[in-house]
Amino acid sequence: MTQTAAIWLVILAAFAAANLPFLSERWCVLGARATGVAGKPFAMRLLELVALYFIVGALALLIERRAGQMAPQGWEFYAVTGALFVTLAFPGFVYRYLVRRKGAAAAQEE
Repeated sequence: MTQTAAIWLVILAAFAAANLPFLSERWCVLGARATGVAGKPFAMRLLELVALYFIVGALALLIERRAGQMAPQGWEFYAVTGALFVTLAFPGFVYRYLVRRKGAAAAQEE
């Protein structure tokens, strides 16, 4: 795998993983469906987001180790990648909480 392909793989994996907690009503994406009127609570979605951040980080570390270019990283690196991961989650957040659904709009009018 070329370096460019590896970089794009990590970016696409991060985008998909960042949006999964907001697009799925399942616990930890693979578990049972959340029950209740509201579905999964927002705190659980944030916890899943953090867990998926570490999973994507492990994938990136594996790819970096395979390329043989391991570089030590300070706290600044993790702060920036965490902020980038949260930014990549924006479309899923908007879809879940800000896009008005037809059923919800009709129920509010009644």
